[in-house]
Parts: sequence; C-alpha cells; structure tokens
Amino acid sequence: MAVKLKKDIFKIANKNLKSRLIVGTGKYRSYQETASAVNASGADMVTVAVRRVNITDKKKPLLTDYLNPKKIILLPNTAGCFTSEDALRTLRLAREMGGWKLVKLEVLGDKKTLYPNMIETIKSTKILVKEGFKVMVYCSDDPLLAKKLEDNGASAIMPLASPIGSGLGLQNKMNISLIIKQSKVPVIVDAGIGTASDATVAMEMGCDGVLINSAIANAKSPILMAKAFKDAVISGRNSYLAGRMKKKFLASASSPKKGLI
Repeated sequence: MAVKLKKDIFKIANKNLKSRLIVGTGKYRSYQETASAVNASGADMVTVAVRRVNITDKKKPLLTDYLNPKKIILLPNTAGCFTSEDALRTLRLAREMGGWKLVKLEVLGDKKTLYPNMIETIKSTKILVKEGFKVMVYCSDDPLLAKKLEDNGASAIMPLASPIGSGLGLQNKMNISLIIKQSKVPVIVDAGIGTASDATVAMEMGCDGVLINSAIANAKSPILMAKAFKDAVISGRNSYLAGRMKKKFLASASSPKKGLI
C-alpha cells in the first residue's frame, strides 16, 4: 500500500518557493552565464547585491535583462556592508527602487573573515522589522544569537557553514543542528558550501534550504554544478523526510535468520 506523503511546502515570510535552493548572482563571467546557471539550478529566488547594481549607466546591461523578475524572486541583500547604518541605507534604497520588503541582511565584521558582526546585525534586524521589512538574516552559527534574531522578528535564520567563499563546507554540525531544533522560522545554510554533497548533508540534517553562490560561479562548469546542486538539495530533503535508519555499533544481518539451510 502506497504511503501518501504530506505536501512539503517551503515558505519564507509570505512567499511559497518551489525550490529549496537559493542562488547568488555574483562572481559569474557574464549575466548570460548567471541566467543559465540559475535556470539549471531550478531556483526561484536569487540574491542581488544592491550596492553593486548598475542604476546609472544605461549603456551597460542589467541583470533583469536576463532574469525575469516576474518569474524569479529577486532578494536584495546588503553584501559589502560593515555597519548597521550602511545596511539600513542599502535596504531602504532597495525598497525605493523596486518596492522590495523581503530582503537579506548581512552586516560584516571584518574584511578578512567576512564573519557577521552580530551586534550590528541584531540592531539592524530590530529596526528593519519595525519598518515593515521581512528580513532573512545572515548570522553566525551561535544558537543563542540565532534565537535572539528570531525573537526580534527575523523571517529566516541563515547561519554560515564556514567563511563566505571558502568552500570548506559545514564546519560545526552540532551548532547548526541546535539552531534547526529551536527555530520556528526557516533555517537556511548560507556561506561556505563547497560542493553538492555539502548541500545534501545540510538538507539531511533538517535545514529548510541552502544558499549557494561561489560553489556554482567558481566551478569549472557553473551550469553543470548548478544542476548538481539542484539534485543534491532535492535528494537531501527527501532523505531527511524519509527518516534515516538508527546508527549501531555492531553489525546487523540484512537477511533473515529463519529458514537458513
């Protein structure tokens, strides 16, 4: 008898997403490559660094010439901001430019590690929520600080797996697991994922999604890597929903003992 599975809905704020893979749009060789990678990934949400968007030179191409905002959710982010003031100004500008209220906040601590400055991040989250923004927040993998963000109205918690662009994968599974267990909003691993198997592991742990940029854009074949991540996220989610077998320290025969010759 077939088991009827519950509908698996991925919802952030008021947005229902078909894909649990979110893709960044930086570091590609061209907008055409960006669009091809996004299409191959199956993602229906992409991040856009507001501070790097061309809004003055009409002779240069625009990202929206290649990605249709009616089909792809553009998520403005504050990449490159090191203070609360810069982050707030950037997202307010995004709201004025395109009416965006669902945004990604990141306030960096230093240029060497690009770790989040959590004091400035929490401060910014409080202000943005009061102003009506739906805030997805890049943060450290500290469960206590992640809880603080949720308590202050964050729409999604986005702990780093390892430093931005490092490709080192999940370095602290225990803390990520604690964040997943305590959170009532989506938990999306952001930063440091290096290859498709890293994404599968994150999804098997119970993460609601992953955000990937460098691992796709810096691959020898970004289009093929985007497809690999698409499959990896789906596989990891299915594995999590299926419920893995319990681990044992002793062998357990796969064949029944009864009826042996």
